[in-house]
This record gives sequence, structure tokens and C-alpha cells, in this order.
Amino acid sequence: MNNIAVLGLGKVGALAAALLHDSGFEVKAYDQNLPAEDFPFAVDALDLGNGESIITVLAGVDAVLSCLPFQLNLAIATAAHAAGIHYFDLTEDVATTNSILELSKTSKGLMAPQCGLAPGFAGIVGASLITQFDSCRSCRMRVGALPQNPTGLMGYAFNWSPAGVVNEYLNDCEVIEDGERKWVSPMEWHETIYIDGVKLEAFTTSGGLGTMCDTYLGRVENIDYKTMRYPGHMAMMNFFFHELLMRERREQAGEILINAKPPVDDDVVYVHVAAEGVKNGNLSRKEFVKTYRPIVAAGKLSTAIAWTTSASVVAVIEMVRDGTLPNQGFLKQEQIPLDDFLTTTTGSLYAG
Repeated sequence: MNNIAVLGLGKVGALAAALLHDSGFEVKAYDQNLPAEDFPFAVDALDLGNGESIITVLAGVDAVLSCLPFQLNLAIATAAHAAGIHYFDLTEDVATTNSILELSKTSKGLMAPQCGLAPGFAGIVGASLITQFDSCRSCRMRVGALPQNPTGLMGYAFNWSPAGVVNEYLNDCEVIEDGERKWVSPMEWHETIYIDGVKLEAFTTSGGLGTMCDTYLGRVENIDYKTMRYPGHMAMMNFFFHELLMRERREQAGEILINAKPPVDDDVVYVHVAAEGVKNGNLSRKEFVKTYRPIVAAGKLSTAIAWTTSASVVAVIEMVRDGTLPNQGFLKQEQIPLDDFLTTTTGSLYAG
């Protein structure tokens, strides 16, 4: 795998393409409109909703990375499957991932959705903690992408896709509870967490577990994923979506939210993953707790959410190229060894 097409040049897509270029890949990137900035790789305009255009682009590469809204990913995955090339994306959408899983059963290349922060890196960490026990009774994954200096009752800024956030807040959430696989409502199971003295709240949102319930049913008694926000956010969002009935108008909800809370440069990503279990007859708890802030990546200052998301998928692509991961079928994030991930050129950013 050497030639890769990157579709979508938002903050995450542009940085992922630059990191791939720095890691030795031959990159060609595409967006609806040609960006104003210069890149050290080829860039072209492309109608990303046109299936024929996508098929033409994918005919000349070894792999494709979609950094597009989740609703466009299945068409791209289908085109990648037809072309016999590797496919990677960042989606948190469960239905899209399930469809890609079906495609992978007859794929010539690797189908690897959910390679972002959560799902993605959080699952890699969770799987690493689970393996440290003889028997594991729980694995709890919490991730929050937030402004460093919040304002207002919402305490938030939409540095991520508003459509993706709305999707996570409204779709049901898969968990394993007391050994039983089940679906629970989003924006519930409220809890308080402190990281570096900062008080945060956590609550259920959809998609963050990826395929972990498939993998660990019957092996881990309790697994769940929650989003972390500043205190009070969950109540505001429940009011907005349920009392004001904005859950029935998802597209408009996203427009209202990003207009009210646009992106900021000074953001922070909190990762809190904890597992409990028995090792050599003793019950113990293992934790991975990190705070990630903006850094210089690929020669430019990057927001925390952009570099953590981009670095995760690029590290996975490096591992596939280098033979550390399979090159055919379906890739689950929990199959990825954390130590190998952190030693890749790009994954090492997480260890800093």
C-alpha cells in the first residue's frame, strides 16, 4: 500500500493527508472545492456525492481514507470494495459500520471503519487494559472534546461535525451490562469524573464502543462508553432535543448549535479509560487517563480534536502498510495492539 486517496479536506482530512504524506505515502486529496492553502501533495476538486466520480478516483489508488460526513461513507466503502482496495474512515455511525462489515466478507482489501478517537483510539486502549487481567469485570471508556475556556450554560464548542454530534446524542447506545448485551438511551447514566482537578460529567452517547460488544460479550461483564462534558451540558441538550422537540429536526438542530457555539482553536481532549478485574487472584483497577491539547503536527498548529482523530487513523494505516495489521477483511479497533500503535511515526504523538 503506497498510493492513497483522501476524501474531504476539513481540519481532520487536511491534517490526516499531511501526516500520511510525512509518513511516506503518495497522497492525492479531494474536496468539493479547491482549498486556498498549499499542500505538499496533489489536491483536486471533486463532487464527493457523485458515485461515478468516486469510482474513477479509486481506480488508481491502493487505499482510500474518507474524512467525510458519516452519511457519505457507505457509498465510498462500496466503491472501494468494487475496486478491491483498502478502505478507512472515522465514522461513529453504527448502521454504516454494520453495512461495511457485510462488505468485508467478500472484500479483496481491508475494510477499516471507526479509526478515529472514539470509536478508534479509545477502543485500542480499552482492549489493552482488558488483556492485563485473567478475568475482567468491567471496561469503561470516556472521551471528551471540549473548549479549554468554556462559556455559557452549554459549556461547549462544535469543533467536531455538528451532524455527528447530533447523531451521537440521539441514537441508542450499545452496552454490555451484567453480562447482557443491550441498547440504552443516549444522554443518560449520568456520572461525575475529575481529570487534573477539572470537574466533568459523563453520559451515554452512541457509537463510541465500535465493535467491542461483539468482541467481549461473554468475556467482560460490563462495557460502556460515555461522552464527557462540563457540568450542566447534558441537561441543556436534553432540554433542546426533547422539550423543544429538535430531535425531530436533526439537520436544523445541527445548524442552530454550530451557529451558537462555533469552533475554537484552544480546545482540549480528555481520555479516561478504566478496567477492573482479577490478576493472579487479586482484584485491581487499571486506568489510562490523558489530557491532550493543541500541538504542532505536520508543521502546523493543530487543535486537539483534529490531531487526535487524524493521528489515530494514520497510525492504523501505517500499521497496515508495514504488515503489523491484516490487509484483508474487517478490522476491529480492539485488534490493534496499543504498544505497536504508539511506536508508529504518527501514533507516537499520543505518547507525548
